[in-house]
Amino acid sequence: MRQVPLLFLNVIIIATCGLIYELLAATLSSYVLGDSVTQFSIVIGIYLSAMGVGSWLSGFLDKDLAKRFVEVELGVALLGGFSAPLLFLTFANVSYFGIVLYGTVFAIGILVGLEIPLLMRILKDELDFKNLVARVLALDYVGALVGSLLFPIFLVPRLGLNRTSLFFGLLNAGVGIWGTWLLESRIKNRDLLILRIKGFVIVVLLIIGLIKAESLTSLAEDALFVDNIIYAKSSSYQRIVVTKGNIGYGLFLNGNLQFNSFDEYRYHEALVHPAFAAFGRDAQRILVLGGGDGLAVREILKYPTIENVTLVDLDPEMTNVSRTVPALGELNRHSLDDPRVQIINRDAFVWLDESKDERFDIAIVDFPDPNNFALGKLYTTRFYQMLKSKLRPDSAVVIQTTSPLMARQSFWCIVKTLETAGFIVRPYNTAVPSFGIWGFALAKLEPFAVPAKPASNIELRFLNETTMASMFEFSSDTNRPTGEIEVNRLDNQALVRYYETEWRKFE
Repeated sequence: MRQVPLLFLNVIIIATCGLIYELLAATLSSYVLGDSVTQFSIVIGIYLSAMGVGSWLSGFLDKDLAKRFVEVELGVALLGGFSAPLLFLTFANVSYFGIVLYGTVFAIGILVGLEIPLLMRILKDELDFKNLVARVLALDYVGALVGSLLFPIFLVPRLGLNRTSLFFGLLNAGVGIWGTWLLESRIKNRDLLILRIKGFVIVVLLIIGLIKAESLTSLAEDALFVDNIIYAKSSSYQRIVVTKGNIGYGLFLNGNLQFNSFDEYRYHEALVHPAFAAFGRDAQRILVLGGGDGLAVREILKYPTIENVTLVDLDPEMTNVSRTVPALGELNRHSLDDPRVQIINRDAFVWLDESKDERFDIAIVDFPDPNNFALGKLYTTRFYQMLKSKLRPDSAVVIQTTSPLMARQSFWCIVKTLETAGFIVRPYNTAVPSFGIWGFALAKLEPFAVPAKPASNIELRFLNETTMASMFEFSSDTNRPTGEIEVNRLDNQALVRYYETEWRKFE
């Protein structure tokens, strides 16, 4: 009955590793391709179909099943363990990354698909068929649950994607080596030594990979980013990278540019000051959703009447980055250290639903673009209805709404969603060299006129009476489409579909 411990331990590891590699590949595809919904579906489909191919191929293996099982286990350890570093490096250096991504996912799927059929055939003499199937499948599903919980909650936030991949490779290698002892009676003597040597070589390689994981990540990112990387950290929610180049500092989240210090003032002045002009009187209490870099708060604190700014941003690493990188602290004028600023690290959707009954004069909504359903929920009618509960009747709201030129339907979908939620909306746009033509939506709960000019006593580098008026004009290729635009609802996120379709053309 030496095989029974192998059943209990290895099936859990098989299932956990299988799911981990599945989610790992899906996460990598969304990180590097920026198209999470489509890529997630494609990766999962390829992975599951490859498992089926692996199960089918297991039927052609008739001899030396124990040896084949150990070889498959070591194969999963090697390929699965190095999958994340491989994908990061190839994405940064080759033009045919899609082939490498899908090929890696398919190969891992085949190996994982081979494991359980081989294990069941090896153990068929130890357990009757009913108990064998029941135990294997039960532990398989338990392992899937363990993997799905460990991956986002514990492993990636603490180890990062590269180390998570290498760590599970080590687990598989350990099981493969242990299997040479558990299955010693079923493996020919001449093969045992070779399998153990292979196993220990793979373990050494994976340990080296773990030690050099940061170097591997830096190597990939050095090729991915044109400018020098001066700060990089993986938080529980995203990869944060700060670069320094000839024209300034850049902040990237999961590889996507958030701002460049060269021209960020154009974006943040356009984001903040029209809302103050539309409010029409001295604002005191301001709500900022997103904007953890502190640049929008910098613009808000230029108004002397401000008494309190509540900043709600999910990621504490994001709200700390300007303290960690002195250049960013200087750029936002240390706005997040101002005693009037309260930082709340919560999901804005949850915070709006649970926070106490308080009202704000102005709300600035500065979320990343809606490239997945987790972000898309922050642009739904449900979210905007919850936001209304934090506003006074004359409060003003401004929302960044992606590019009306490159993502025209996405832009107007956000506008229509706001209107459906009960807002009067005045959309506008401006040119930000780092992004191109960029859009915003100014909204109130009561009719209002387009603001004519920004406040005269505020220090501004970009906005003036002329530029503010021009922002509310749209060209023929950016104005509201004549066709039907769907509303973005929580149970049917049309915005994410629009966004993926439109931005995919520019990849």
